[in-house]
This record gives sequence, structure tokens and C-alpha cells, in this order.
Amino acid sequence: MKRIKLVVSYDGTNYCGWQMQPRGVSVEAVLNEKLSGLLREEIAVIGASRTDSGVHALGNIAVFDTETRIPADKICMALNQRLPEDIVIQSSCEVPLPWHPRKCNTRKTYEYKILNRKIPLPCLRRYAYFYYMPLNAEHMAEAAGHLVGEHDFSSFCSSRSQAEDTVREIYSLDVSQEGEVITIRICGNGFLYNMVRIIVGTLLRVGTGMYPPGHMKEILEARNRQAAGPKAPPEGLTLVSIEEETGLEPVVQRKNGRWDYKLVQKEIAPKGHAYLLLRSCGEEDYDRTVLRLTKQCVRNGARQVHLADFTGRVFDGRKFDYFTYRHEGGMWLLSRPVPDRREATGELEPLLLTRETGKLYLDVYNRSFREVPVGATYGQEDIERLLEAPESEAFLLRAGGETVGFSEWLHEDGRLELEGVGILPEFRGKGYGKEALQLFFQGAAERNYREVALVCAEHNRIAWKLYESLGFQKEKLLSEWYVTEDEKKNQQENFEKND
Repeated sequence: MKRIKLVVSYDGTNYCGWQMQPRGVSVEAVLNEKLSGLLREEIAVIGASRTDSGVHALGNIAVFDTETRIPADKICMALNQRLPEDIVIQSSCEVPLPWHPRKCNTRKTYEYKILNRKIPLPCLRRYAYFYYMPLNAEHMAEAAGHLVGEHDFSSFCSSRSQAEDTVREIYSLDVSQEGEVITIRICGNGFLYNMVRIIVGTLLRVGTGMYPPGHMKEILEARNRQAAGPKAPPEGLTLVSIEEETGLEPVVQRKNGRWDYKLVQKEIAPKGHAYLLLRSCGEEDYDRTVLRLTKQCVRNGARQVHLADFTGRVFDGRKFDYFTYRHEGGMWLLSRPVPDRREATGELEPLLLTRETGKLYLDVYNRSFREVPVGATYGQEDIERLLEAPESEAFLLRAGGETVGFSEWLHEDGRLELEGVGILPEFRGKGYGKEALQLFFQGAAERNYREVALVCAEHNRIAWKLYESLGFQKEKLLSEWYVTEDEKKNQQENFEKND
């Protein structure tokens, strides 16, 4: 069994849409019929975007499973021989069996064309919406700018939508005019039912002067379908492309009038951990925002999601659907005066980070923190940051001719802060961690600092105990952390294990 991916283009005029319907011919039904005949087995395709009747596509995506021995890249040409002229396969290839076009992160791009003139043109009747009233494209472009970003698009969603969550992110929304044709091009991470056509219908009201451009923001904030304009006809709409996002954005920060959060995803691939810092969120949006972001982390591969809620509404045992957050511990700022008398640093010697030692530093850092709770994973961008930031100092720690660990210092608020220290697993238990702290004290004294500080998680008991033994005391609680796992997935895995 193998899974084949198709890039499908079609003229949607003569079809009742992508999805099979009790009445009318759909693109999906035609593909199923022609593939089944070609491969001599029952085929059922899964589409990435279920376009409406009359909507066109240049690059929709479909997948299907098959036992055929025909090479994946040859299916494209063979299938095109059987398809009607208004459906054409642009390419075919094999993808992993678990790959699903609606369960991966994608960027979808649509275009809507408007023919703005007094008399229609027959040659464009299928591919552009004829609109005879004069339109101000500049006002439409200004209004469109209010929709860019992550928002709740309830106002632009059909009442027939079955979506659990109405939050989407629009990456770009451009309005351009060439002669008598106005093109609205929109790119986002996903769209609600009829969302693009309702946005276009609302922009048309702005273009005619019925709404001022700034009214678009009020419509968005209303979160009420009745506030927006009518749904534009289907013939002007084309699905241009669906692009899979192959990598996760390391750090996601989103802020609008309803929520403000930071989502750290760079630890998902190496460790299966995601970190959500919720800075603010309205009461009406709180539960669904936490649930939406938790689900997003799990869908992206996180086994555990760690939450710091600066609004103070999460608590131990707080449930969000099938996710239960448990208290993990606090993140504390610890400090102490620079000791007058310092112990010897033994044989430990610091080697200042350079570009030549950057690769070694990455390896030492990541191996030192691999099994550490809330330990980070570094990439080349972190090396560049350390080298370029004048307030940072980073060292490889060497003893007996071998590299045993690393240490990072930060000049902050008139004192020296320990940004990080780690000892490689094979060198632990030899006192190097304590020696690294003495080296830190020595560095602070040489730079004429009177106080040192560091940040430590309560649940990192080994580090906490070491810092307490060296006289560090709690100065400030920076955040309380809670953690959850995908209980549904864990239950399923346990069931399969015991079956």
C-alpha cells in the first residue's frame, strides 16, 4: 500500500464543488471514478480544500491509497488521458502513508477577480465577477489591512460552518487593479466556510463607499456574521496554491486586542516539549485560546505542553477539554552578593566562544541540557546572538585538556547574571558544576560587580540544591508553570500496547 499525492487544477463552473453531493457532479466524484478505472481498484481521494460550486483551482491537493505498481510520477499523465478537459492533474508523487492534506500546517492562497466596468465581457464570465458600480481599489486595500494577522473571523464565517474554532491567521491580503480588473489575493493558514467570499463581499461595500475603510475593523471585532457584507459569487474565486510548511516557526508571538501570547516550539522536535506564555487574554476568549494553542502544540508533535499563565487563571487540575494542566513549579530569580572569599576554581579554565569554536559549543550545550528539565536546544542562530550581543559572554569550560561544559554570562541591571551553565554527562559528579559557579563569582569580582543572579526552575532539583548550597536566595518569582499531555493519545497508546 502506498499513498499518492495529486496537485489538481480545474474549472469549477460545471461542478457542484469539490465534495461529493447527492445531486450534481463533483470534482471528487470524477477523480474517484477515473482513478478506480485506471488502477482497477476502488479509490477514494481526500481533498485538502473542499471548494464550492463554481470555484476554480490551480493547485488543490488530493491524496489516495493504492496497491498499484504504476510509478507515482507516471499516474499524473495516465490519469489526464481519462479526465475531462476541465480537470487536469499537474503532478503526482508518493508521500508517507500517515500524511494527510488537512492535518498538516499549510499556507493557502486564493485569488478573487472582479471585472469592474459598465458592460460585461463574455470571455471572463466564468473567471471574474462582473461588477458595474465604480470601485475604489485604494479604499479596499486600506480596509483589507485590518484583517491581516491572527483574529477570530466569526464575522466572515457562514452560519452553516461546523468549525470548532473560528480563529485563523491571514498572512497577507492585497488588493490590486490592472485596467478594469481588480484582483484580491489572500494568503493564510486556513479559511472558514465561505470566509474568502464574505471578505470579498464586504470589501465590495467599502469599494462603493457604503462602508469607510476603518469600518472593517469594527466588523472584525463584532464577531457577528450579520455585521459583514454579503457573500460574493463563486465564479471570481480561484484556489491558487496549497503549500506545506515543512518546519515549525521556532518562536510564535501573536498580539491583538483580545490576546497576547508567546509560543516556543523549537523544543518540539528535539525533546517533544512546547512552552506557552500567556501574557493577556480576555475572559470570553480564555478557555478556547488555551485549548486552541494546546491542540496546536500537540498537532505539531509536542508530547508535553508547558504553560505560564500571567493572567493567573490556571490552577492545578484545570481542565481544557481532554487536557488537564498540573502544577509543575515556579521559575525563580535567585541572587546573592559576590562573595568576598572565593574557593579556588580547581583545574577548570574558561575558553571564550569564537566562531571557530561555535560548532563545538553547540554540541556541548545541547548534550549538557539533553536530559535537563526545561533545558533548551541551541542552533546556529543562538551562536550568532551570543557573538554579536555586547552584553553576553559565553565560554567553553576545559579541564585536563578536555572540554567538560559551558557557561554563559549576561551583564544586566548593574550585576552579572548566569544565563546558563552545563556539564557534559560523562564529567558529572567530579565537582565541575560547583567550580563553574566559583569561576562565575571570580568573573563578577574582576568586572567590579557586587551582586550576581540567575534564573532556576524549582523542579530542577539538582541545580536548585547546588545554588542554595552556594548562598543563592529567592529574589522574585518570575512565573508559575503548569504542564499537560495529550490524554487521548496516551490512552490510545496504552490500549494498543495492552491489546
